[in-house]
Amino acid sequence: MSSHWRYGEFLLVILVVGAVAAKNTTEVDKNNPCKNKDTCRECIQTANCVWCKEPNFAEDRCFPSNASTICTSIENPVTKITEEINRPLTSGGKSKNSHENREIVQLMPQYIKLELRPNDVELVKVKYARALDYPVDLYYLMDLSESMTDDRDTLSELGNTLAEAMRNLTSDFRLGFGSFTDKVIMPFTDNLTQRSKTDLFPRGTKYKCHEHNNCLSYRNIMALDADITNQFSSKVKNAKIAGNYDSPEGGLEAMMQAIVCRKEIGWREKARHLLVFSTDANFHTAGDGKLAGLIQPNDGKCHLDEDGAYTHAEQLDYPSIGQVKHTIEENAINVIFAVTHNVLDIYKTLSANINGSSYANLEGNSMNVVNLIREQYQQISSSIQMRDNATSDVKITYYSACRSAGPKVLTSKCDGLHVGEEVTFSINIRLISCPKDPRDWRQIIQIYPVGINESLIIDLKMLCGCDCDAEVKTKSQYCSSQGNLVCGVCQCEDQFVGAQCQCSNTDMQESTDSSHNCHDNTTVIDCSGRGICSCGQCQCEKRSNEEEVISGKYCQCDNFSCERHEQRLCSGPSHGKCECGQCTCNEGWQGKACECAVSTDSCRKSGDDKLCSGKGSCECGACKCQATAQGRYSGQYCETCPTCSNLCLELKDCVQCQMYNRGKFKDIKDCAANCTKVKTTPVDKVLEKSELVLGEKICESYDDDNCKYAFTFKENNGIYEVQAQKERECLPKVAMLKILFSVAGSILFIGLATLLLWKLITTMQDNREFRRFEKEQMMAQWNANGNPLYKQATLSFKNPTYSTQ
Repeated sequence: MSSHWRYGEFLLVILVVGAVAAKNTTEVDKNNPCKNKDTCRECIQTANCVWCKEPNFAEDRCFPSNASTICTSIENPVTKITEEINRPLTSGGKSKNSHENREIVQLMPQYIKLELRPNDVELVKVKYARALDYPVDLYYLMDLSESMTDDRDTLSELGNTLAEAMRNLTSDFRLGFGSFTDKVIMPFTDNLTQRSKTDLFPRGTKYKCHEHNNCLSYRNIMALDADITNQFSSKVKNAKIAGNYDSPEGGLEAMMQAIVCRKEIGWREKARHLLVFSTDANFHTAGDGKLAGLIQPNDGKCHLDEDGAYTHAEQLDYPSIGQVKHTIEENAINVIFAVTHNVLDIYKTLSANINGSSYANLEGNSMNVVNLIREQYQQISSSIQMRDNATSDVKITYYSACRSAGPKVLTSKCDGLHVGEEVTFSINIRLISCPKDPRDWRQIIQIYPVGINESLIIDLKMLCGCDCDAEVKTKSQYCSSQGNLVCGVCQCEDQFVGAQCQCSNTDMQESTDSSHNCHDNTTVIDCSGRGICSCGQCQCEKRSNEEEVISGKYCQCDNFSCERHEQRLCSGPSHGKCECGQCTCNEGWQGKACECAVSTDSCRKSGDDKLCSGKGSCECGACKCQATAQGRYSGQYCETCPTCSNLCLELKDCVQCQMYNRGKFKDIKDCAANCTKVKTTPVDKVLEKSELVLGEKICESYDDDNCKYAFTFKENNGIYEVQAQKERECLPKVAMLKILFSVAGSILFIGLATLLLWKLITTMQDNREFRRFEKEQMMAQWNANGNPLYKQATLSFKNPTYSTQ
């Protein structure tokens, strides 16, 4: 019984000692990331490590580049960059000696070759300048369903005005036009008959779609052309109106064709491409076509016939939003969604998911279309936003000061650029990890401004392998003629093991002589308990997951037991990687799981030098807001304080005295004493709520004269910077006594007038009745008659017998 307990205690001691030894080894390995790299490839993929390729090298072959060593043959690839094409920027415009445009260059350099080692960062500076008279292709894609009839008529009238407005912005301008409705198939459209609600046909009548050629999903009516005098207006005016059954239209399908049919539409390579998408309805997307039995996905290819009509509407489904987004960005198109108010929110959301697109409210009859396009073009052309197509193995970060003279900040976009104004982007290119397939170690990366068909091409060669990998010595004597010598290390044949392939698997027996090489002096456990000691070398266990690897001379390391953040090992490959049980963070990240950003740029809002608006601290790349006497601040940059007292009420007295010499502090001395932290600037009109920048607020109030005034404010270094409107909005002064007397007089007058009218009416009525009475009196005839009820006192009777006597 006691022997069993002693044996258990002995095993427990061995396990504890092994764990402590592994921990100590891990800590040493963390300080030396080059340790425990078994191959040259693993070594050079670690930052600042070099590999010794001498065969008889007794020390660790992978060691820091600054370490002193006697190795005379090392592998140490070095990052190198070469500019191959770097044409200077041009100002654009017409050539002095020719009527043709010169080649316009807005982005430099154009082509570089980059040999980049893993975890190295290379800086590339890219310059951009907005050129004069840069060519513009504008294609107007319009919904011609029945509800857009008045919009079509307006556009035809404003065609020449639109062309003239655009030529004032660039002399090299071309305009085209296309229309769309929906698929000519039930249940979207009745392909046999249509009931017209327009003046084209009598109300309620039916007409054949094929007879009037109206029912088309999409038609390119006018390709892009510079000679558009009256042509555009005529084409638009003669475009046929059609109808469909459901509210959504086939707009995305038409847009796809208008973009991919580059030759048919006439898109130029070196031009800014604008596509104005005009509609008053929602859009169909992928999957809706199944209602009509269309199960074949949209192929994203051009299908237009000689007349410019889309031929595959009844064969292919609608494209998805992802397809349209990819096509727009791939072809450098700036889409302007000019839509009516009822669908503005829908296209606002769509625009937010498509780089280089914008949206605007189209008036009911498109009367504002010219100003809309002009304003959107100016907004687009004065902005530059850099994008790239790098894979997840490469991290590209953009920095620029844009138009300011201050330090560069983390941004890929600059606004408000003027013609000829130059901005510089400092681009950091970092190779985070090497692809598993060596064929992917050569990549072409494109860095480009959104909506402009110019780019910087980077021919990237990833230095993920060693040159000595190709210098293989087969059946090398150093490897006992039983393996190949690669980069100073033997790669044994399947049946042999050992540093020099000196042992055979068939007769290999573990012994004390060979086992002492499989553990260090701090433990007696071979291969850290995670492998088998074979011929004095540890053969580490293989995990079921091929991506999880146990490594190291004593199998003390692995790439799967590191700290995790949000269920991701070392916060994911973009943040760091797991090496020997510890996270090795990429540049710009820190923390046990590489979860914290080193940079504080994410804690500083644009245009503000203070971290977290001065109301918090930046921890792990995020603002930790503080509580003040006024309340607790919150928001991404601690820019808001929901629990603070109402600053509008606090600032209004100072605004009144500084701007209008009114209010509680209208006395100059009171105003100066109480408003030291308020700086008010007059403006003609304060910004709208949608125009406010982050941290800026708007207030509206009324003064003692019942005059309305508005102001915006933001805090900067403890000072409230206020912009207040110059003039108050006051109602005209009212003469109350005059109004009261007028009202009283009016009431009295109306009362007297009513009495007089009543008296007049009654008098007239009485006179009329009196005259009728007199007339009746005069016309009366009186006769003398006795009272039939009266009987006289005496009666006389005569005897009839004596009537003859």
